[in-house]
Amino acid sequence: MENSSPGKTSKLLVILLLILSILIIYWQVQSFDFIKFDEEQYVTKNVHVQAGLSVNSILWAFTTMEAGFWHPLTWLSLMLDYEFYGLKAGGYHWTNVLFHIANTLLLFFVLQKMTGAVWRSGFVAALFALHPLHVESVAWVAQRKDVLSTFFWMLTIWTYISYVERGGLYRYVLVMICFMMGLMAKPMLVTLPIVLLMIDYWPLGRLRLAGSDPLGTQTLRTGLQPALRLMLEKTPLIIIACLIGTLTFIAEKQAGAIMTLDALSLPTRIANSLVSYVLYVWQMIWPQYLSVFYPHPGQLPLWKILLCGLLLLFITTTVVCRAKTYPYIAVGWFWYIITLLPVIGLIQIGSHAMADRYTYIPLIGIFIIVSWTGKELVDSWKYKKVSLMAPVLLILFYMVFSWHQIQYWRNSEALFSHALDVTEGNYLAHNNLGVLLLDEGKLDAAEGHLKKALFIKKTYAVSHNNLGIVYLRRGQFDEAIDSFRKALQTKPAYGNAQLNLGDAYLRKGEYSMAISVYNAALENEKQNPHLYNNLALAWMGQGELGKAITQFETAIKIAPHNPVAVDNLKRLREVSSKK
Repeated sequence: MENSSPGKTSKLLVILLLILSILIIYWQVQSFDFIKFDEEQYVTKNVHVQAGLSVNSILWAFTTMEAGFWHPLTWLSLMLDYEFYGLKAGGYHWTNVLFHIANTLLLFFVLQKMTGAVWRSGFVAALFALHPLHVESVAWVAQRKDVLSTFFWMLTIWTYISYVERGGLYRYVLVMICFMMGLMAKPMLVTLPIVLLMIDYWPLGRLRLAGSDPLGTQTLRTGLQPALRLMLEKTPLIIIACLIGTLTFIAEKQAGAIMTLDALSLPTRIANSLVSYVLYVWQMIWPQYLSVFYPHPGQLPLWKILLCGLLLLFITTTVVCRAKTYPYIAVGWFWYIITLLPVIGLIQIGSHAMADRYTYIPLIGIFIIVSWTGKELVDSWKYKKVSLMAPVLLILFYMVFSWHQIQYWRNSEALFSHALDVTEGNYLAHNNLGVLLLDEGKLDAAEGHLKKALFIKKTYAVSHNNLGIVYLRRGQFDEAIDSFRKALQTKPAYGNAQLNLGDAYLRKGEYSMAISVYNAALENEKQNPHLYNNLALAWMGQGELGKAITQFETAIKIAPHNPVAVDNLKRLREVSSKK
């Protein structure tokens, strides 16, 4: 049994080891590039982020639903990075690593404060810090929302502990503020009020089953309180979570990211969810063949669905039956199950089956089970010195895997080539490699990958759009127009395809068609300065210089630092003045 009042030396040693181990495996990210997957939308082609922390950009951050989320704090953090680093990717990566270090230390502090167990809490924090499944959340700049929201998740629990210890309205308000700030970074925190109820049971000891024996781990007991009171205590947090959850659903629906039941039936979603719950645990145990994207399998074999469903039922039943004796197992298991619910696929967002980043918070529950159960096994085994080596070896095992997994994130080519190596039918990896080759001017190779993506998934609007860009750059305007129209047939509200279709007509010299398409695109791209700039060019082609000036001015108003629109407007005014 660990000392409930350990010395400062042990805590300091754990802290130093955690920081050092993270730096060892993540040091390499300082030389990494931006990834051509969401990071263009979040940083490299986002004029609002690149405006830095201006009044207009801050207002935009709090009002936009871009990327399918309302997460103003994520946008603000990226804007702040731009102030410091410009478009140097290494700085953004380091910010993610610093948040990961902060999250790891906060997790350690929170668990140690609640349980009094230094080394067990440190082991949970080490697994969280070093597991390969968490590489995606840290090494991917576009997942700033993961590390930032988890920072506020931990702060919310920390302030909640203070509220439990001392009470007071202002402490509860502080809990609410931290919770809301977390939701403003990523709505993944919607399940946190339920987690607070669970830690009321263990380790805080505010809600205990009759006859339970918490094994002497509770350090913050306030006595048995009625369950109803504890639930009512969480009601304001639950209301906030419901509001943000609804807002997120609306944003994702507007972005066209939510699959309909016609596209993916409810039984198929349930089947994939059952299998995913089991696969995530297996990946935790043996983290091999990790990918940035796992294509949704659609129909799964019946034997796999039944096996996973029965396994989950057996584990859950066993956990509930033994909750009085082993409360940490119950809390850890339901932490895992409940925090994964928003992203397990019952509401299907995107076309992936799973995602490594989704485990960033949920696996903490499994790590708690591993750490606390492991301690009990060590105490009961006579070969303690040998058994104490197991945690060290496990940590080193994960560090080696993480080191190699991080290297795949050094650039887009390495990341998506690896995805093709470890998955089958990965149309997204083919598409993104095609985009990479397109940017390098290798049009034939890009066309090959994009056509492979469309062979796998004929209705993949993104690949139709990107193939259209290949044709557009070759000057094959009719082929480009056909590809953009195919993209819009699959995804009618695809703003980028609408814009590209307008560009194809513009370059072909069909200005009236370009204007018609651009006007239609305004419904989805009202804040896109490139659209207004090209609409102005189309009006110039029609000889409508006054209308062109108006559109250039609109483009500059949205993005004052856009050099293309500024230069075009200057030249147009010079031409107008000569007339």
